[in-house]
Amino acid sequence: MRAVSVTAAAALAIGMCVLSPAHAQSKIAWLSTERIYNESRLARLAGDKLAEEFKSRERAVQDLAIRLKGASEKLEKELPTLPEAERIKRQREYFELDKEFQRRQREFREDLNQRTNEERAVISDKATQIIKQLAAAEGYDIVLQDAVWASPRIDITDKVLSALDKGK
Repeated sequence: MRAVSVTAAAALAIGMCVLSPAHAQSKIAWLSTERIYNESRLARLAGDKLAEEFKSRERAVQDLAIRLKGASEKLEKELPTLPEAERIKRQREYFELDKEFQRRQREFREDLNQRTNEERAVISDKATQIIKQLAAAEGYDIVLQDAVWASPRIDITDKVLSALDKGK
């Protein structure tokens, strides 16, 4: 829903720039947020920070996956020869281990996504400050992001990346 309203607002703003009598003086800029999130020094530092922060939990989930795989292979191999009561007990143990693995994996992904979003919010705040300064300094009427296509002539991503990396 928000994407539709942002898109509609951007289309309206562009339309106003094009239809205004001073449209020849209107300046439009565009930037790639994905490049900001993936190529900036802040993004690389955040990625390293998150990798370190989640390293032990990731290893624990991987170890549990290995245990689950081993339990599955052992159960499959021994299942035909097990008495009924033992078979039911071992299957229950395997399913409990699988549930634990699924739960830990889900929690790991959720926590990692949450922390990634938090780190991206910090990058976004800094980039927004730089974009506003750049827009004021260079006289942009509107700065768009995440367009389907934009001319390299109006792409200010490199300028924003450079300013972010300098720590402005």
